Amino acid sequence: MTFSVTQIGSWPRSERLLAALREKRMDRIAQAEFDQIADAEIVRCLQLQHEAGVDMVVDGELRRDNFYSFITDKVEGTKLMSLAEMLDTVEDKAAFEAMLQTLDAPAFAIRNPTCVGKLRRKEPLVVNDLRFVKRHSDKPVKVTLPGPYLLTRAMWVTAHSFAAYGDKPVMADDVVTILREELADLVSEGVECVQFDEPVLTEVVHSGDSKRRTFMCATLAVRRDTSSELAYAAELMNRVVAGFEDKLRTGIHVCRGNWSRREDVLITGDYQPLVECFKGMRLKHYALEYATPRAGELDVIGRALGDREIGLGCVNPRTDEAESVESIQERAQEALQYWKPEQISLNPDCGFGCFANRCVNEEAAAVGKLRAMAEAARRLRG
Repeated sequence: MTFSVTQIGSWPRSERLLAALREKRMDRIAQAEFDQIADAEIVRCLQLQHEAGVDMVVDGELRRDNFYSFITDKVEGTKLMSLAEMLDTVEDKAAFEAMLQTLDAPAFAIRNPTCVGKLRRKEPLVVNDLRFVKRHSDKPVKVTLPGPYLLTRAMWVTAHSFAAYGDKPVMADDVVTILREELADLVSEGVECVQFDEPVLTEVVHSGDSKRRTFMCATLAVRRDTSSELAYAAELMNRVVAGFEDKLRTGIHVCRGNWSRREDVLITGDYQPLVECFKGMRLKHYALEYATPRAGELDVIGRALGDREIGLGCVNPRTDEAESVESIQERAQEALQYWKPEQISLNPDCGFGCFANRCVNEEAAAVGKLRAMAEAARRLRG
């Protein structure tokens, strides 16, 4: 479909769901009781997407504490730790404390899935979520997964992970295996699109100073040079999707952080340093942030990836007012210089609630932004 409209992934949580997530984390309610509450919230999220005119739906990631920590419920050998809990065990404590001071978020509010033993998928990561959405929507479905580089980088904390693996690349082998197992199951369930979230890539190229690093590099471990890191990120992604290229639509989402409404604490810089990494990934779809000046100019990606699909970030998930339909149309018209209409989809820059207790917007504002994109798409098709 030309100018297909979709979300990036996450949706604002209601107070009822936030309470259920807290109770579940503290083992005060059973999984069945939590699922009953989450099911109702997801059905509502789907209804709102239908009414707004979205073409490809998501479940809003409403069962998740955050966009990648949820794997601790699904994968053996992991432990959910807050950044505050990690402070005493990171390699560079001073740099970690400096990073915490720059965040517009309390250290206990962001939780990191940490490797504490051998990793093994004990249950599907998102297959059951896909099945639920398909029972309640006849539209194409996109599922979101944390990318292999994000998981490898975030999960490795030497004090907790070394005993099980000895080295981070050895752990990464099991991360790749887990994601490949998930892709195989998703293909068998008829998924239309799988999006891997890799926001840490902008941290790699735009945050050399430890004071500008983010929670997405929670360990602050010693790292190789930038080009080696990006080549490794592309290698991991290609290992995950190898053999699946013709079986489903695979994509990547890269933004500049979405934990705060304050633009000054989020990462700034264009996609130029990531172009070769993106070109090296055997993916079809690139959902990128372009609704704020922090992302730079569209021609950087347009000149390099005109043979791929672009998920054009055209609304800012962190602002109260919906963007005008005309401004979204203008952004899409700019994209037409580099892509055909069937290669362009419209989406927000990022999710509306990547962290359950740090949602960056309210439901009403999110709905307004979806409606603006859907109306812009209708006019563009006309």
